[in-house]
Amino acid sequence: MPLNHYVTLGRSGLRVSPICLGTMTFGEELGWGSTVADSERILDRYMDQGGNFIDTANFYTHGHSEKIIGDHLGKNRAKRHSAVIATKFFANMRVGDPNAGGAGRKNIYWACEESLRRLQTDYIDLYWMHAWDQHTPIDETLRALDDLVSAGKIRYIGFSDTPAWKVAHAQTLAHFKNWAPLIALQMEYSLLERTIEGDMTPLAQEFGLGITPWSPLRSGVLTGKYRRDQAAPADALRTVFTSAMLDEKAHTVVDVLREIADELDTMPARIALQWVIAQPAITSTIIGARTLQQLDDNIAALDLKLSADQLQRLNALTEPVKTFPASILPRLQSFQHSGTTINGVEAPRSPMSPEEGKGY
Repeated sequence: MPLNHYVTLGRSGLRVSPICLGTMTFGEELGWGSTVADSERILDRYMDQGGNFIDTANFYTHGHSEKIIGDHLGKNRAKRHSAVIATKFFANMRVGDPNAGGAGRKNIYWACEESLRRLQTDYIDLYWMHAWDQHTPIDETLRALDDLVSAGKIRYIGFSDTPAWKVAHAQTLAHFKNWAPLIALQMEYSLLERTIEGDMTPLAQEFGLGITPWSPLRSGVLTGKYRRDQAAPADALRTVFTSAMLDEKAHTVVDVLREIADELDTMPARIALQWVIAQPAITSTIIGARTLQQLDDNIAALDLKLSADQLQRLNALTEPVKTFPASILPRLQSFQHSGTTINGVEAPRSPMSPEEGKGY
């Protein structure tokens, strides 16, 4: 599958690449990112191969990520219009100002204008709420976003890192108020972080929302570069953050990734990425890259095809524990249908016999 095998994002007409270029690494302000020149080369390589979906946020490298994209694409109208630029609001960009963060109307308007200025564009293709703001009524957030859509400053909206019940509340409210609906969700998802399968994935499928997972390699843990018998590189600036994730479960998963990578003559990171890409609810997977080599390695995951056996080996390692009520739904459904066939699927039989049911 090439990068220009475009897919529609959620229940919308917006076409995006199956891999989205995440740009949290654009800029060196945090000590481990890409130079401006390298960031521009990464953008060009991604777009030259047909990639069109670029994800950033107002506070990535203190705003420099947006500026790098704007300086490189904003002055070229053809490149700008062929790109789908997504950015986010929420993080406070003026320390000490309580209204310079969150999802209130005042901040949304200001954050949008600032992002437009840094990106050197008249509009944002997809505007994400970066996280749920517990202190702002969701109708205020939605109405402000709808006004920005009406004003032509943003095209579509989405939510990142927001509970399933709040997403359902927001989407239902938008429907009945005739406001611009959500078209996508952005959430962490990988072989080592599968909790969204409990509520978020079914929610997205029910409401027609695209899912764009972040951290599909679990901050580098699933690349295979960390081993049980080797200390982390002394100069790894993100080692402190990553080391907390390197438990026995992670090493076991990486062991199997290496096995399957050997079978397919490829790299563990590509196997981990292809597992995410292959999940039925996933629309476009967000990758990060500090170098052209990392970008090329990650994009190559699109060319892989995992067998049913290989997928099952990986699934079995990290299948999440079902929570209530998903944990009891199969048993309850057996009481409802008791051995009948519905939509071609035979329901499990109820433990109660027909004779036992006659007395009730």
